This record gives sequence, C-alpha cells and structure tokens, in this order.
Amino acid sequence: MKIKPLSDHILIEPTKQKDKTEAGILLPETAEKERPEQGKVIAVGPGRKTVSGKIVPLHVKEGDTVLFTKYGPNEIKINNKEYLIAKEEDILAILE
Repeated sequence: MKIKPLSDHILIEPTKQKDKTEAGILLPETAEKERPEQGKVIAVGPGRKTVSGKIVPLHVKEGDTVLFTKYGPNEIKINNKEYLIAKEEDILAILE
C-alpha cells in the first residue's frame, strides 16, 4: 500500500528505541519507553496552501532524518508497522 500525505503532512518512520541505556543497562521489553522524537521521512505532501491559493513547498524531503515534537505527530499502523503523521510545524530540525 502506498501512502501519499495531503497538504503539509509528512509520513515518518520512527527511529527504533534503544534496548540499552547510555550507562549500559539493558531494558526489558516490559519497560515503559519514551515516545521517539526522531525518524526517517517516508513521504511528504505537496505543501501548505496559502490564502491566495499558492502552494508553499515543504522544507523536508523523502529520506531526510528529522527531529520532531514528542507528542505532535499522530500514530498510525499500516500493515502491522507503526508510522507517525506530522504537520510541517511539528518538525523541529533536519538531522545531517
């Protein structure tokens, strides 16, 4: 199934959470984990439409790794795989 976001929406595959802390402690599957704040852009919409009807293209593109607000994007599940859909305003930075 191919997904094409509308307007200024962005489909993001969240980065997997680490199973080990920076101190080297292994986290079990049952441990409560934080919601991810970065991921890879899978698809982008055409852009935001202004009042005059002009389309303003997005700053991110497919393949970019982005940093986004923790609770801004909406979680969706497609073919048993989890994704996030965010608006461009939820994207904080492009990681290089």
